[in-house]
Parts: sequence; C-alpha cells; structure tokens
Amino acid sequence: MTNSDPFRYFKTSREIIRLAVMLYVRFPLSLRNVEDLLHERGIDVSHEAVRYWWHRFGPMFASEIRKRRIEGMKSSRWHLDEMFVKINGEQHYLWRAVDHEGEILESFVTKARDKKAALKFLKKAMRKHGSPDMIVTDGLASYGAALKEIGAAGRQETGRWLNNRAENSHLPFRRRERAMLRFRRMRSLQKFAAVHASVYNHCNQERSLSTRPNFKLNRAAALAEWRGLGAS
Repeated sequence: MTNSDPFRYFKTSREIIRLAVMLYVRFPLSLRNVEDLLHERGIDVSHEAVRYWWHRFGPMFASEIRKRRIEGMKSSRWHLDEMFVKINGEQHYLWRAVDHEGEILESFVTKARDKKAALKFLKKAMRKHGSPDMIVTDGLASYGAALKEIGAAGRQETGRWLNNRAENSHLPFRRRERAMLRFRRMRSLQKFAAVHASVYNHCNQERSLSTRPNFKLNRAAALAEWRGLGAS
C-alpha cells in the first residue's frame, strides 16, 4: 500500500514548497525575506504561507534526509558541546553531537546542563546512532558523570583544542538564530534545531576541501536529492 501524497491538498506546487522551505531553513532569511525572493521570481505567496509550509514539511524533509544518511553513516568519534540559547529572556542549552567530519548527529534542548540533562542527551544520541569508540567533550563535569553512569568513562577525551569541530558547527546555527530574532518556546527551538541540522548536513559540501568540478557534482546531486523529498 503506497503512502498518500503529502502535497495532495495544496494549490501551490510541491516544487515551490520545497524551494521555500529550503530557502528559509538553509539561509539566514526571515519569512518576509523568503516571500520577497519568491515574488521576484513571479511566485506570489505570503510569509504566513511560508511559515505554515516550514512547520508542515520541514520535519518531514528532515526525517527523510536523516534516514538516508544514517543508513550509510557510522562514526567512531563524536564531538559533544552545548551552546547557550535565550528563550524569552531565559537561558536554555542546546546540546549537539557532531561526528569527525562535522556532520551534526543530534540536537537536544534542556533548561539545565547537569548530569541528568547530559545523560538524557547521550542516551538519545546513542539510541539513534550507536555507541562511538571515542567521545570528545569540553571540561563540563556533567559529561564525565553521565558517561560514567553508562559505562563509557574510558572513552571520554578532553583538551583545549580537541573540540573545535563541535565549536565550529555552532556558527551556522548562530547566524540563523540572529535572523529569526531568537526563539519563543523550547518546542519551537527543538523542532527548528533538528530540521536545520539535517538540511545543513545535506547541503554542506565542504567546498574548501574539494576541487571545483567535484563541488559542482556534489552540489547538483544534493539538489536533485532534495527535489525528490516527499515524492513517495
């Protein structure tokens, strides 16, 4: 039995919906910026329509991307780090796990950064991606306590410059956060962080590490795969 078409009851074409979602999630643009860019291309939609599309289809696209990448992705070295995020003036923490190539494996939002939060984050990441051979962290004691409880204390590695891979992975999200004028609810932050991570993984081609012909081929392949999301 085939799945029903997720775009079935929408008057706007699926190509335009995919484009609008990609523009909003991938680039540091506001909803009105996306509306203006689409209008310049002769597509008349409101920013509220773009908001609805991203909420409706963003998680679906991200889920498809994760499923395809997890199948062929196995990392033996993780980099863990947490970043401070303000929600209505109150400080929260966005925990992130990054593999050795800079792929964002997991994002998780909590109100605290204690042992309980670190343990919940680690269990969630390991349940989806398996257990790595080495886990690189900063000096936060919560990581050591959580890893000790799950029997992985011997796999922890800390150092001043060892966790630059995770630190650098925060930059695209920080740019996106400023464009959105921050977040208003934990749930919306968790939802956007998960979708943004998947889209960033899919579209990031590491152009500085490959020749121009290879970069163009990889970019074209990523775009072709994006246009096929939600087709089944």
